[in-house]
Amino acid sequence: MSASPNKAKPREWAPHIWEGLDWPTWIRLLVRNRFAVAPKKWYVAGIVSCISLGHTLLNWMQRSKYGARIAETKLQDDPIFIIGHWRSGTTLLHELLILDDRHSYPTTYQCLEPHHFLLTQDLVRKYLNFLMPERRPMDNMAAGWDRPQEDEFALCMMGQPTTYLDLAFPNHPSVFPGSLDLSGLTPWQLRQWKRAFFKFVQTVTFDNPKRMILKSPPHTARIPHLLDLFPRAKFIHIVRNPYVVYPSTINLWTSLGKKEGLHPPRFDGLSERVFQEYTTMFARLEEARPKLRPDQFFEMKFEDLVASPIESMRRIYGQLDLGKFQRVQPAIEGYFQRNAGFERNKYQLAADDKARITERWGHVIRQYDYPIES
Repeated sequence: MSASPNKAKPREWAPHIWEGLDWPTWIRLLVRNRFAVAPKKWYVAGIVSCISLGHTLLNWMQRSKYGARIAETKLQDDPIFIIGHWRSGTTLLHELLILDDRHSYPTTYQCLEPHHFLLTQDLVRKYLNFLMPERRPMDNMAAGWDRPQEDEFALCMMGQPTTYLDLAFPNHPSVFPGSLDLSGLTPWQLRQWKRAFFKFVQTVTFDNPKRMILKSPPHTARIPHLLDLFPRAKFIHIVRNPYVVYPSTINLWTSLGKKEGLHPPRFDGLSERVFQEYTTMFARLEEARPKLRPDQFFEMKFEDLVASPIESMRRIYGQLDLGKFQRVQPAIEGYFQRNAGFERNKYQLAADDKARITERWGHVIRQYDYPIES
């Protein structure tokens, strides 16, 4: 969004995400990585160590007060999952779908403080808004405690297998190899993951009983497991030009590595990781397609959403039977009017990068009719 010269500079500082971990999760993360915190990040480790004890205590208090009622909470409808590779437009689609007052969503605070948000979210909304930036640094999208967030961060804060835990010590091997599609988990770990995820959805539903819109790129590779938990779930897959997704994803992990890393990141093998995760996501998605009915799965291009937002959203509502689109259409039109000046990041790709993208992701480029760039 182009900032007016008369406006104050947006807040940019934000706490480290690790400040949402409880004590057992934090200690396990340190032990697995041999306490390899760089000296200049010792202060972060000290803060997390203190705060994590508070999270553990508050978690006990929340379970004592609400545990039985959460366990009895029934979902009126299974969630709607927004899936797609990072930087493919999942955030924009999330922002649009939550404009419908028939939908709910997990907030940033709920995802970063899953242990006790029922007890503390009202206090934080009232007094601690200054702790969050107004814009996301990687793409300038709106940020804040009440903005929608990836539920993957809640799993991360609870210590469940996720690639996001690797951001803490980016120079080390993955904490949970195979966590992207859950293929590397033991049967016990998979049961724990499903139990934790379902409980988080229950807790958010207890707070707001409407149908939930969930957005998390890793879920693109987990559809069969999500169907085990939510057989009537619906999925919206958004895809974007791979020649744009690649540099934008590199920028995403570079930005997060610098901010969240507890030692200086070297980014060894980052490019290969991006290539492999993209391939894994699309491979798992293709395997899952036969499991989904037409009224359960909608696929779209980011470019179509931006070019024709109203028609694109109308098609989603129609195919997935989400109710009358006319009810939410004015809100969507207003969203694009308010954000008419939004400027997306632009990247220059070297010729060898284009060649590698064509070689590694050519099957996806052709499948979705994107032009081959030479």
